[in-house]
Amino acid sequence: MDVYELLDRALKQFSHKEVALALGVDPKTVRRWQVRETEPKPYVAEAIRQRLLPMGEPSSDPGRFTFIDLFAGIGGIRIAFERQGGRCVFTSEWDPYACKTYSANFHDGPDHVFASDITQVHEDDVPDHDVLLAGFPCQPFSIAGVSKKNALGRPHGFADKTQGTLFFDVARIIAKKRPRAFLLENVKNLVSHDKGRTFSTIIDVLRDELGYQVFYKVINGKHFVPQHRERIIIVGFREPTDFSWDDLELPDFDTAPKIGSILHREDGTEPAAWPSISGPRGKVLDKYILSDKLWGYLQDYAAKHREKGNGFGFGLVTPKDTARTLSARYYKDGSEILVSRGRGKNPRRLTPRECARLMGFDDDFRIPVSDTRAYKQFGNSVVVPMIAEVARIMVPHLEARMAAPARRSRRAA
Repeated sequence: MDVYELLDRALKQFSHKEVALALGVDPKTVRRWQVRETEPKPYVAEAIRQRLLPMGEPSSDPGRFTFIDLFAGIGGIRIAFERQGGRCVFTSEWDPYACKTYSANFHDGPDHVFASDITQVHEDDVPDHDVLLAGFPCQPFSIAGVSKKNALGRPHGFADKTQGTLFFDVARIIAKKRPRAFLLENVKNLVSHDKGRTFSTIIDVLRDELGYQVFYKVINGKHFVPQHRERIIIVGFREPTDFSWDDLELPDFDTAPKIGSILHREDGTEPAAWPSISGPRGKVLDKYILSDKLWGYLQDYAAKHREKGNGFGFGLVTPKDTARTLSARYYKDGSEILVSRGRGKNPRRLTPRECARLMGFDDDFRIPVSDTRAYKQFGNSVVVPMIAEVARIMVPHLEARMAAPARRSRRAA
């Protein structure tokens, strides 16, 4: 494609402002290019390829197994299972900005289905698949007794227990499509939510209502990245298996990466085109340094809570430290992870690229959205190498069942 064809393709996915942001130009310049009023410089074609569009053509490889990606976010769980030879056949994500980042990083063919709101998708319209993946949001469950439902002549079971929550959409698809396995990811607090009743309902539905062999474990992303990030991972298999969490290979915390490993090197070895850095050495832009007013406010806020015996306050890190959990609200003040710049200097926020590294994304992962959107997306994502390790021990059990003579499960639809 020539530069104009690439530009037209990019503008089908992104706004003029977003394309301009990715290319480091003014939106008016993009509009002039679009109407052929001016000609883009030679570097623009390659910049569009590298920053906005997936590289290459959709793969024709059928994959060793197929999977669907629900509540997909920016595709962190997908990356982990693609590394194990899987092929994504269906994606659902409702946030339009997350969809833009997802589309910029995954080049799917015409057979792949991308749905926005999974609550509006009928389970019959979901393609058959071997593995269901879902980083579903936690919502409160309203659990009513079965005896009361019977007395009222109303149905019970998973549909009744979880209707009105997004977990219901996971359950109804599992019930209809009967995948060989699933992986669900959520915050650690899911285990204790509502005095444990929410988690108990989820396990009851998966194990007793849907008939899957279920395993769960809280894993800290700190084993793989310099961030304390505990998440509950729920794995299920349709047929009996000897899957065990003992097969996980979790690096020791003492030898795990520290913050210095994800910070911009500022020695000229990183891509000069990255929007967060500038100059011959790739120095982090001053806009990421906290203003005197904000830094003063955060210090006063922390001091006030220390006097009350509370632990609230900012999280200041050096290259030798491990960070707190990156949250989706990081864009507000960056207070949970502030990078020290030495005595007498205001600290700075992480850049979006550093946030990507903190979550275990490779440097070739494209970030086509604004800093605010990027912070939200990485704060809501998964630690990719942690999910990849779970995928590594899951897939052999999946493939063993795929190779075995076919037999129907006890709750086959």
